[in-house]
Amino acid sequence: MTRYDGRLPHQLRPISFETHFTKWAEGSVLAKFGDTHVLCNVSLENSLPGWLKNSSNPHGWLTAEYAMLPRSTHTRSQREQKWPKGRTQEISRLIGRSLRMAVDLDVLGERTLAIDCDVLQADGGTRTAAITGAYIAVALALKPIIAAGDLPQTVLRNQVAAISVGIVDGVPLLDLPYPEDVAAEVDCNVVMTASGDLIEVQGTAEKEPFPRAKLDELLNLAALGIEALTGMQTAVLEDA
Repeated sequence: MTRYDGRLPHQLRPISFETHFTKWAEGSVLAKFGDTHVLCNVSLENSLPGWLKNSSNPHGWLTAEYAMLPRSTHTRSQREQKWPKGRTQEISRLIGRSLRMAVDLDVLGERTLAIDCDVLQADGGTRTAAITGAYIAVALALKPIIAAGDLPQTVLRNQVAAISVGIVDGVPLLDLPYPEDVAAEVDCNVVMTASGDLIEVQGTAEKEPFPRAKLDELLNLAALGIEALTGMQTAVLEDA
C-alpha cells in the first residue's frame, strides 16, 4: 500500500527538531512531524508548587500545558482564554505523565520543570510531536546544571518519545497525518522509552472491534517508530 503522501506503511513523515528556537526558555525545540509543527518550551524554576513544598516528602516536579493556536488548523478556532477544553486538559496531562517518566524527581531537588507545548500548525499527531520534542527541551534545560555538577546525569532516567499508529482500510500505518487519522478504523497513540518499555497506550476502535493480534501488530509498528525517533533525539542533543 502506498499512502496519499507517497510513504510506505512503516515510514515516518519527514521529521526535524530545531533547538534553541526561542531566546528565553531554558530549553526550546520546534518539533516538525510533516506539516504538524509544535513549539516546546521548558522553563526551569527553583521553587515548588505550594502543595508539594509543604508536603512531608518534598521532591522536584514537572508539569505541562498544551494549546493549539487559533489558526493552527484549516479553520480558525477560538482562543481558550478562561478554561481549557477537555481535550486540551487531557493532552496536557498526557504530556506531563509521559515526561515525568523521563526525570528522576527525587534527584531534581526543589525545582520545577514547566513545559509549554504550543501547536503552531496541526496535521495529525500533535500530542506525539509534543511529547517527543518536549523530551529534547527538558534535556536541554537540564544540560547546564548537569554540566556544572549541580545535578547528576541520572536525573534523566528514561529517554521518552511518542508516535501514532492506526489501521486504515485494513492496513496498519505509522505516524498518521490528519487525512488518515480521520479515516482510521483504529487509532492509537503510543508513548515508549528508548529501551522499548511502554509508558502509555491510547487506543480506540472507531468502527468495529479489532482483534488482540492487531494491537500487537500496531505496538510493534510503534516500536519501530520510537526507535527511529529516539535515535533522532540523541543526535540532536549531541549536536546542541
